[in-house]
Amino acid sequence: MRLATFLIVASATIASALTAAPQMVRTADPIRRGFKLEDFPRTIKVADNVYAYEDFHAGEETFTTTNMFVVTGAGVLVADGQGDPAATKGLVDAVARVTPRPITHVVICSDHGDHTGGNASFPAGVTYIIHPASKAILERQAASGRGTQDWKLPAAAELVDERKTLTLGGEDIQILFLGRAHTGGDLAVYLPRRQILFLSEIFLNRDFPAMRSAYPAEWLRTLTRAEQMPVTTYIPGHGFTEPAAVAKEELHAYHKALEHVIAEATRLYRAGVTLDDAIARADFGEYASWTLAKSQGPIAIRRVYDELSGALR
Repeated sequence: MRLATFLIVASATIASALTAAPQMVRTADPIRRGFKLEDFPRTIKVADNVYAYEDFHAGEETFTTTNMFVVTGAGVLVADGQGDPAATKGLVDAVARVTPRPITHVVICSDHGDHTGGNASFPAGVTYIIHPASKAILERQAASGRGTQDWKLPAAAELVDERKTLTLGGEDIQILFLGRAHTGGDLAVYLPRRQILFLSEIFLNRDFPAMRSAYPAEWLRTLTRAEQMPVTTYIPGHGFTEPAAVAKEELHAYHKALEHVIAEATRLYRAGVTLDDAIARADFGEYASWTLAKSQGPIAIRRVYDELSGALR
């Protein structure tokens, strides 16, 4: 049975939410972190009218998929969805428990299925905001039958090439393209008055760098741009929502992890090691213990090899 059917949702400040996990360690794994399965999904108050939503992402290695929503007098903006309709309905229901105001905008920060597969559960008539590269991917998937069968990106979706400032109920919300990273169309959502930045899959908190459709070298530059912004709190697309100071530390730790993985793959490539041997011989050091290292390590090596050889599309 899917964990989203558990209706126990924690809604609290970040600090009080973290005290619910007395054995907390810095990891993306909810169980190692000290949580129980019934603690998810959960809603976390980041600031007045700004919330993170975390649901359990089941699989061989467990972690959370994280969204952000912003409540304003003119409606609610949601950044990213979950991976299937039941999970995204849990997000929609969580918004309704916080406010009676309707969801009016959904930002597709990542076009991957674990963030778009449940979009059919968003209310009809919401305005979708998306990068052109992600729009093209979703349309190709729909045309090939690989997309979500009961949802297609509306033709009226608004496109963001670099920046769009949306004023919703007096709240300025910036939709930003900081550069290619985990995908070719990653968007971030910035609340300048509050100095909160939702990075979606640009930032995977304590998850091993996942590179199935990534642009490794550009991802590093995108992270640098995010770190140079006037931000107090960073919110990841996977992994836990942290207090402000910890979030900055974890974003820096993720940057270092990405640098290490790219450097190791580059070392092997320049030494003339074949791809298969490189996958077997790669030394990821401390990051070999991060969530998803077993499944994502080989993919990362392959992606860096493609980038270095010029095969990356």
